[in-house]
Amino acid sequence: MPIKIQDGLPAIKVLNDENIFVMTESRAAHQDIRPLKILILNLMPKKIVTETQLLRMLSNSPLQCEVVLIRPSCHESKNTPREHLDVFYQTFADVKENKFDGLIITGAPVETLDFEDVDYWPEMVEIMEWAKKHVFSTLYICWAAQAGLYHHYGVPKHPVAEKVSGVFAHGLTDRHIPLVRGFDDRFYAPHSRHTEVRREDIEGFEDLLILSESEVSGIYIVMSRDGRQIFVTGHSEYDPLTLKEEYERDLARGDGPPVPRNYFPEDDPSQPPIIRWRSHAHLLFSNWLNYYVYQATPFDLERIH
Repeated sequence: MPIKIQDGLPAIKVLNDENIFVMTESRAAHQDIRPLKILILNLMPKKIVTETQLLRMLSNSPLQCEVVLIRPSCHESKNTPREHLDVFYQTFADVKENKFDGLIITGAPVETLDFEDVDYWPEMVEIMEWAKKHVFSTLYICWAAQAGLYHHYGVPKHPVAEKVSGVFAHGLTDRHIPLVRGFDDRFYAPHSRHTEVRREDIEGFEDLLILSESEVSGIYIVMSRDGRQIFVTGHSEYDPLTLKEEYERDLARGDGPPVPRNYFPEDDPSQPPIIRWRSHAHLLFSNWLNYYVYQATPFDLERIH
């Protein structure tokens, strides 16, 4: 089943070239199905890249999704053309009277700042609070996962000695939860962050379930027992070359980054990377859409509370 997105979005061509079925608004208007309404708060600098990555994940499902993109109203994006933002993005003020089946909040390159020092933090808090009664299930990614755990539960983030960068093996702590249905005993996911959340700060909360972690990169998936809040500290949606591009960017800036682990053959950046997380990524997003959005959301969105 296709993903429904706004006519003209650059991701359409990319996804069509990958033989992924997308449906424009004009074509979907002739169908008699209520699509899932998915809101994406895109906090990443290169918004076109991130929206394409997420749309790729959402499209690998038999469910039709109608995607709305929003961005912080108080933050000026320097890496996305203004005309793209004007055409394809709305602000929270534009959508806050509506209700949605699902919300995705992306990562952001602000993790070394205290949450309260991020210029859009007040708006982020407003959106997270709004989502409790206007969205059935919210998926938080990377920095957003840390932000959500901090805001809703007071879980702190901690700096790490060296950037967590690479593709890491993970295990499951509870394979009976539908979100991880079908996961292998050991599966892989990319991480790219300077901070972490810790098991000892989470396990005291009766409402939170730790579903997956890595011996090297730490906590990976946490969720509230009712499935309304799902926190993923990695970047399963990343493209094959995203970690490579981030590594080369950090090198050019003189940051002295570590070579992403388990990504290049023998950790040699001159070699093309090995992609070992695609299947997990698609399964994670399709399970979220199926079990926590489609199967659970009321047909009448006004019944969400």
